[in-house]
Amino acid sequence: MSWRRAVESVLLRNGLVIDTEPEPVAHPGWDLLIEDGRIAAVGPHLSAPEGATVIDATDRIVLPGFVDTHRHVWQAVLRSIAVDVDLPEYFQLVRQQIGPRFRPEDVRVANLIGALECLDSGVTTVQDFAYARADRIKPDGFVPGFDLDYAEAALDGLRAAGVRAVFGYLLTPQYQAEVRRARELIRPGETLLRMAAASLGPSNQKLDAVEADWKLADELGLPIVTHVASGPVNERPIELLRDNGLLRQDTLYVHGNSLADDELAMIADSGGAVSITPAVEARLGHGGPLIGRLRAAGTTTGLGVDVVTTVGGDFFSVIRAGLLTSYLAPGPHLTPADLLRIATLDGARALGLGDEVGSLRVGKQADIVLLRADDVNLAGAHDPIGAVVSSAHPGNVDTVLVAGRAVKRNGVLLHHDLAAVRAQARAAAEYVTGGEAVTS
Repeated sequence: MSWRRAVESVLLRNGLVIDTEPEPVAHPGWDLLIEDGRIAAVGPHLSAPEGATVIDATDRIVLPGFVDTHRHVWQAVLRSIAVDVDLPEYFQLVRQQIGPRFRPEDVRVANLIGALECLDSGVTTVQDFAYARADRIKPDGFVPGFDLDYAEAALDGLRAAGVRAVFGYLLTPQYQAEVRRARELIRPGETLLRMAAASLGPSNQKLDAVEADWKLADELGLPIVTHVASGPVNERPIELLRDNGLLRQDTLYVHGNSLADDELAMIADSGGAVSITPAVEARLGHGGPLIGRLRAAGTTTGLGVDVVTTVGGDFFSVIRAGLLTSYLAPGPHLTPADLLRIATLDGARALGLGDEVGSLRVGKQADIVLLRADDVNLAGAHDPIGAVVSSAHPGNVDTVLVAGRAVKRNGVLLHHDLAAVRAQARAAAEYVTGGEAVTS
């Protein structure tokens, strides 16, 4: 059987199918048909088209791939280097001390192994907030500013992994020609990669700089993704956007723990969305849990890992962090079904991909995950949705499909010499850290 091509028909037979649209629901004994990389039919007792490959999905949970709405994928080679620090220390170590040492080749392998980590835990779509213009150190000294090679290297890593990605390229209005060239790095006809405009945003810039970013994003036809908080430059950043006609639908705000409730409502009213990273936000001190407040405001919400420098990169742990933190602050207490939908369909909608991924609706891309329901930690589960959210882990992920193409099968990532990738990642880690705090 070949799982490597998306052009064949594949019928998953007799799985425990969990869809998330309009709400998560489990269907024991259902089938799912994939044709040309898209979901063609879902339901019981489907007929197999002539020539279709039929896969026995008995003892498998079949669900849409997870959507990680915020991750700095390039930091995969800095795993666990900032576990016991606060946010200012993280910035000093990762952004100021280590970040400038990255070469394009380091970014490429970091994005490759980081994207493979996503796929390994069932994340089929990731929003990569990339520092493609990161300051760097060359043999002849420190070179600040824009460097197109970083963007190209980061995209090459994502492309090689086979993940679906929204690449958040950091806007630099003073380098408009280079930014416009970067817009063309995603090749015509590429369906797995899309670009977004990553801005320093209204919390960290004065109004004129924000307006320049928003104007450039509009000219390039790109959605915006930006970190947001109350300060340090503007204490009411969402109100600033609203009052200046900059509050727009296709904007993803990251974190926002310190925003006032009325600003969360402004985001909801605008049609924007918020990505929360509950594990990182708890560890680095972004503020109190946000998930319940967002639910109360009616704001579209997605989940993200953020940085593996500080927390684990598997998505199951992030889903559980979101569930648990919903009980620690005012606002509605969310259910496991709520979290599964946030991790899939709502995350897709937050990225503007709700019509393409995030559920098992017929016509959507076949981004699908199969979990082994007979593994000891899932066997005999009375509530399959609750089990996925409360008990599953990456070791249960048997198969991952992206646009109908298998990138993981029988619990093993495909298409890569993983030993070689790990060796390249270790070499990059050792280079950028000067050999400090890096283990094999």
